[in-house]
Amino acid sequence: MPIVAQSTETTDWVSRFADEVIEESERRAPGKPVVVASGLSPSGPIHLGNLREVMTPHLVADEIRRRGHQVRHLISWDDYDRYRKVPKGIAGVDEEAWAEHIGKPLTSVPAPKGSPHPNWAEHFKAAMIESLAQLGVEFDGISQTEQYTTGVYREQILHAMRHRNDIDAILDQYRTKKAPKKQQQKPVDAAELEAEEGSGAASEDDGSSGSAGYFPYKPYCGNCGKDLTTVTSYDDDSTELAYTCTACGFAETVRLSEFNRGKLVWKVDWPMRWAYEGVIFEPSGVDHSSPGSSFQVGGQIVGIFGGKQPIGPMYAFVGISGMAKMSSSRGGVPTPADALKIMEPQLLRWLYARRKPNQSFKIAFDQEIQRLYDEWDKLAAKVADGSALPGDVAAYTRAVGTAAGELPKTPRPLPYRTLASVADITAGHEDQALRILSELDPEQPLASLDEVRPRYDRAEAWINTHVPADQRTIVRDEPDVDLLKSLDEASQQSVRLLLDGLADHWSLDGLTHLVYGVPKVQAGFAADATPKELPPEIKTAQRTFFALLYHLLVGRDTGPRLPTLLLAVGQDRVRRLLGE
Repeated sequence: MPIVAQSTETTDWVSRFADEVIEESERRAPGKPVVVASGLSPSGPIHLGNLREVMTPHLVADEIRRRGHQVRHLISWDDYDRYRKVPKGIAGVDEEAWAEHIGKPLTSVPAPKGSPHPNWAEHFKAAMIESLAQLGVEFDGISQTEQYTTGVYREQILHAMRHRNDIDAILDQYRTKKAPKKQQQKPVDAAELEAEEGSGAASEDDGSSGSAGYFPYKPYCGNCGKDLTTVTSYDDDSTELAYTCTACGFAETVRLSEFNRGKLVWKVDWPMRWAYEGVIFEPSGVDHSSPGSSFQVGGQIVGIFGGKQPIGPMYAFVGISGMAKMSSSRGGVPTPADALKIMEPQLLRWLYARRKPNQSFKIAFDQEIQRLYDEWDKLAAKVADGSALPGDVAAYTRAVGTAAGELPKTPRPLPYRTLASVADITAGHEDQALRILSELDPEQPLASLDEVRPRYDRAEAWINTHVPADQRTIVRDEPDVDLLKSLDEASQQSVRLLLDGLADHWSLDGLTHLVYGVPKVQAGFAADATPKELPPEIKTAQRTFFALLYHLLVGRDTGPRLPTLLLAVGQDRVRRLLGE
């Protein structure tokens, strides 16, 4: 059953954009499907920052679908872009060997060794396509290699060449260093291009001005396959184009009306596609939205192709806890696939849905993921009991499903931190994990771990891949006899109070009540006394008691939440380790 959005309050940025996009689409293309777009370059791992390029229009498109409108979400795979540089840290890639391919289309570069995919672009596209399927993102993929090499854009290319002076005049308004009109273009050095960072330098290429004038089109060399070429002449009537390659020295003359081995430069290519596809909504990153960059310039160039600039919010960067701004040209940047190994799709969708596009946010791969899950579970409870704010309800609704229906979910979503602790302590022993989790709530014991999947699997993956070995929990094999002998009378009493209450409190809630209650009872208060009824010293006494138990059980000052740890260790072993 389709999910109906529960709120169109002004606090919900998705609804506001949907209103604007529907109105604009009816004005520009009445009766036709609404077109929203994303563009992704498979030049390396497509990371979580790139995902915002997809999730922003996806959420808007999905809201439009919920309202009963037809909508197309295009993802343009920029796989005909030049291979700029060899990303760091890619398995199966020898940096020196792959550097030989710099300047070729991404689809002409070999895939990493061992990959089942035919080329570099398809290798990185495949991982993203699989992640988008898990996230419930419905889209129409467009390969720019296919579009260009089959002549789909031929008329647009010829049109751009006829209007090259108009394009040049627009670009000239933004050039900080104006190229001399009557000098041969300086040869482009491959190593210099390799040093370019991010999507800016290479992607923002606006063409060249050599002795023959400005041209918004670059051929890929017929000999070496690279785009280090200079157009030396062009005839509008015959469409004969001559070029030379600064990399290998090859030169040839082709008829552009029949030639399919080249592409429009980025600042012309993007607005051409807006017009060709009739795009109404497409966001852009801050690197494409600054003064003089491709989105701003494209807003003027698109008119040359008879189109209009899309509604295009700027989206801010996405960070990772403990890491700097992501760049796909650097190694080790987390991808959506990496995130989906440790979190459910609903949580990842929520992180993008709850923040306006111009607000930056971080995705947690460290201990912060436990707090994020706690926040998510609290929101789910508020939505269920009707106490959530309208904007929060809208973000939650967009996270748990799409217009097509709800995403697969965990039947019994136990706290992530609890599942992580159990996975940590049991170290892959599923029978032990099931025993512990069944004792969390004896009145409703688990019959199978499938009831807590996939969340349990995500928590286990996080423990195994993102928690350092020195922070993993290893329960003692034998009691710490020396520590037990050294305990003062108060410490001995606190341990005895815990042991005396184990049998009657053997559940998650019961043990929580017990471990927090022991210091209260020792101080002369009731075990269920509230913080308002207690002096500040009780918190200090609780921390001291917890540290003692951690030392006796795992030999450290800290560890998983004590109630979970006690259940994991088991009542008999707890009694032995605490000296009974």
